Amino acid sequence: MTALHPLQAHSGRGTRAAWLADLAVAALVDEAMLTPKPGLVDMRGSGAHRDLSWLLMCHSAHALHPGFAAMAHAGATIGDLPSLRRRIGAIGRAAEATMMAATGGVNTHRGAIWALGLLVTAAARGPAPPAAIAERAGTLACLADPGAPACTGNKGEQARKAYGVGGARSQAEAGFPHVIGMALPMLRASRRRGDGESAARLNALLAIVADLDDTCLLARGGPPALAAAQSGAQAVLDAGGVANPAGQAALRDLEADMLARRISPGGAADLLAATLLLDALANEQPQAMEGHDGAIAV
Repeated sequence: MTALHPLQAHSGRGTRAAWLADLAVAALVDEAMLTPKPGLVDMRGSGAHRDLSWLLMCHSAHALHPGFAAMAHAGATIGDLPSLRRRIGAIGRAAEATMMAATGGVNTHRGAIWALGLLVTAAARGPAPPAAIAERAGTLACLADPGAPACTGNKGEQARKAYGVGGARSQAEAGFPHVIGMALPMLRASRRRGDGESAARLNALLAIVADLDDTCLLARGGPPALAAAQSGAQAVLDAGGVANPAGQAALRDLEADMLARRISPGGAADLLAATLLLDALANEQPQAMEGHDGAIAV
């Protein structure tokens, strides 16, 4: 009998798994279209990248929907955590292959597949506050995946090893501390003081950039680039954030420096998408759905 392809395991229209995949895709699209983002792809252009556009990012996000739905279905139906970790690892690798086929070989969302895939899997195990979902995701991230390649050799992994930083894997294993402890609080504080939604999301991104050892920045420009990005992001926040005229001026300075250095905080962008996903989970309820997956609480 021919083995079922990982992304064919759950078609799931109208189920909670499909709803969670909808939220994950929406988070990626919202991140791509958020403007203006320093060094990153947005509605104005490709930032410090040469091979990306917001249209390509959105196309990639939608191509990942079956993968996210399959991970969520696995999270809801596989009780044994080591087995679940192996399953979502296989689904994630299949989703990455789908992404590369959809983008013509351009890596648009490898890090986001890891982060958002863990979060939708964790969320599928039962309703919970964002911090609890992130903690569940961290538990899964700490488990071994025997099917994972021995070494990916990508630039982020090389930077992680070269500079002794944790990278995306450590963020996930720790339960996404920059999302829970920095980005979500900044997002909500910005809203409370009356900032517009785009400004609140940009401030959340900058809160991540200001503290994260972003391997995308390290890979492109080493420690000087990371330090410049961190101090520049903090300067925007210290000036009142992007809704404040002084903050807007500081943001322009940060962007000019990033473009001159050809650097982009891609790791922070992935964590912003994770922030938007958890924020949506905290603020929206799924509509009545047929074929509910029967979530398993951890």
